[in-house]
Amino acid sequence: MTTAELPVAAADDRSCYHCGLPVPSATQHFVRVDGALRRMCCVGCEAVAQSIVDNGLTDYYRHRDAMPERRREAMPAELQELGLFDHPDFQKSFVRPVGEHEREAALILEGITCAACVWLNENHVARLPGVAAIQINYATRRARVRWDERRIKLSDILAAVRAIGYRAYPYDAERSEQIAGRERRSMLWRLFVAGFGMMQVMMYAFPAYVAGEGELTPDIELLLRWASLVLTLPVVSYSAAPFFQRAWRDVRLRRLGMDVPVALGVGSAFLASLWATVTDGPEVYYDSVTMFVFFLLGGRYLEMLARQKAVRGVEELGKALPSFAERLAGWPLRTEAERVPTVQLVAGDVVRVRPGEAVPADGMVVEGEGEVNEALLTGESMPVPKEVGDALTGGSINVSSPLLLRVEQVGDATRLGAIRRLMERAASERPRIATQADRVAGYFIVTLLVLAGVTGIAWYLIDPARVLWVSVSVLVVACPCALSLATPTALTVATDALARMGVLVTRGHAIETLAKANHFVFDKTGTLTLGRMRLEEVRVLSERDEPGLRALAAAIEEGSEHPVAVGLREAARGLALPSVVRLKAETGKGVQGWVGGECWWIGRPDHVAACAGLALPNELAELAARGGTVVALASSAGWQALFRLADGLRAEAAVLVSRLAREQIRMSVLSGDAPPVVAAVTDTLGIADARGGMSPQDKQACIVHLQREPGTVVAMIGDGVNDAPVLAQAHVSVAMGGGTDLARNEADIVLLNENLASLGRGIDLARKTLSVIRQNLWWSFVYNFTSVPLAMAGLVTPWMAGLGMAASSLLVVLNALRLQRTAALSNLSRE
Repeated sequence: MTTAELPVAAADDRSCYHCGLPVPSATQHFVRVDGALRRMCCVGCEAVAQSIVDNGLTDYYRHRDAMPERRREAMPAELQELGLFDHPDFQKSFVRPVGEHEREAALILEGITCAACVWLNENHVARLPGVAAIQINYATRRARVRWDERRIKLSDILAAVRAIGYRAYPYDAERSEQIAGRERRSMLWRLFVAGFGMMQVMMYAFPAYVAGEGELTPDIELLLRWASLVLTLPVVSYSAAPFFQRAWRDVRLRRLGMDVPVALGVGSAFLASLWATVTDGPEVYYDSVTMFVFFLLGGRYLEMLARQKAVRGVEELGKALPSFAERLAGWPLRTEAERVPTVQLVAGDVVRVRPGEAVPADGMVVEGEGEVNEALLTGESMPVPKEVGDALTGGSINVSSPLLLRVEQVGDATRLGAIRRLMERAASERPRIATQADRVAGYFIVTLLVLAGVTGIAWYLIDPARVLWVSVSVLVVACPCALSLATPTALTVATDALARMGVLVTRGHAIETLAKANHFVFDKTGTLTLGRMRLEEVRVLSERDEPGLRALAAAIEEGSEHPVAVGLREAARGLALPSVVRLKAETGKGVQGWVGGECWWIGRPDHVAACAGLALPNELAELAARGGTVVALASSAGWQALFRLADGLRAEAAVLVSRLAREQIRMSVLSGDAPPVVAAVTDTLGIADARGGMSPQDKQACIVHLQREPGTVVAMIGDGVNDAPVLAQAHVSVAMGGGTDLARNEADIVLLNENLASLGRGIDLARKTLSVIRQNLWWSFVYNFTSVPLAMAGLVTPWMAGLGMAASSLLVVLNALRLQRTAALSNLSRE
């Protein structure tokens, strides 16, 4: 097809429809988009655009508000290299299994410039056969992709991303920081141009303000106007460009964002000033335009810094693991050291961690004694002593002597990886209070546009010469930027501050709900107590010897992670355990197994008695009266033994309970342990509502009953697999950081340091955050409802409107940043 046969619009187009770069005169590349032939600058853009059209994603071109970062050309050689990403060893660092055949990868995308880019990539990749889900975070450019490895390869997904003009890589914290750095530099340049233009334009506007009538000659006034126009042009075309782009996108999508009144105000004031300059009109507003753009950009720059600072908390976790580790081949017979990439470590490897080095993976100390700093993970600054048999967490810092670590978990399977995923989940969710603020802001913008129109009509009848600047003042002064910033900025800062004190927020609504909680429900074991049960006494009820009974109990409980089971196994350390088959566990009650052809039961005495068809032994009451938890062991031959285990109370539990009691907040304890054991703990703490012997279903039903009481907001604090249903049922749930993965995944908040005192500080900060949000919202409403009537009355000039609007945005951001100081003071008082 020749150029003469093309539609005029396409033939005369001198820039590439896809990337926006100039089209060489001799180039003839076209793609039919929306029924019209669009000119492309090269084969690469032609291939990308054709791929977008072929996949039915042409809406991308209508929605985008920015061009791609740079031209994306077809690169067959690179596409072939993508096959390297399918290698299992290479995938260890960023791919994790989520099912038998499903895999999930953490990626970072390059080329994302606007929300339309996110839409395009999500829709394009989601249509690939075998892709189960994809989620892209626009703020961090991070993507999580889940796929069925039987139907599609990771390299195919990366190739599909590259086919539409973007590039995807395994997530790398340094690359993410580079993107954030580019965003900061771009904003700083826009702010610099706006600030420089504002100062110069104000200098040229000053003579007009101070000169008396007739003192400023017309030629000098015209010269100053043209000079102001030249200086204002880059401010409007470059610094304010994002406002116009986003406003145009909102109009195309038939919605009203906060950039619409900003673009209307800036655009109308500039065009009116331009017209007045050309026609020698009575008034120009260049100073107001430049001041408004500068102040607004300043507020948004601070908001961006606050957002990136919170995001950086996740990025710091990504950098916590070292790039290399010292692996000891042949340990303990040989200790040949080799330095290998951390991604090559596998379970069972033994590595040496020298003083000052970061622990490369989760594992157990097999040689050495020392201390490690876990502040990045738990918020606790005091070093934690470690010896042989103790667990080490990847990302912690060895601060004393060398330690040998046997690797157990690597990559995303580590505790550090789990924390990062939970933080990302919280960042991707929008809490109800933020959604409500955005909805109010949307209605407010509609009202604002109507008021600006009514004001314009009224002033046209009163004083036509003042119509423009009064209408612009109304548009600018009442722009609900502060209203939209009030909630997300405070929540972002609070989430980061809580993470630094060891309180990990994993759900978007958690801070708001925790601040409103008025009924706290506690589990006992592992929550109010340390969860480390120790065998205190054994009462033998048969002819068998005590060591043999301890070995039998430990063998039956071998597969359980319940604190009682761990305590029984610890008591049988060094003993030969018999083989157990046909194990059957009933959560919260006990375990059944067969040993040498004989059926055995261990668990709560009443449950074991019912299973074995026995009456409760007489010795039970005497043993239970001494406190602790009593576990019964029986076989088909009768009762065998009673084990009494004790669990120490957490030192900070009494402080938290006393504080909640002073605030007249109701408390309950729900536990699967025997009622006398629960009562012994709650009597010490002073909690009246204590219920023992409860199954997970009983606990859940109790929470449901509490939630039916009008105005009750229930917070559940628990630990262990049997607490997962209850944690999911509560309005807001808190899991101890040492609990099971299931409990942590169900919880809205995780106490990484397992310190209830941190929960108390977290409650304070959550309430302070809600208070700051309310202050911000009230200020936003008061400011808007005060400034709008003044602007409509003609008492506010455009530059005053710009200053007021920017100042209100700055105020809410700075008010939110106070939460960082609150958290810092809280940590200092703790230390």
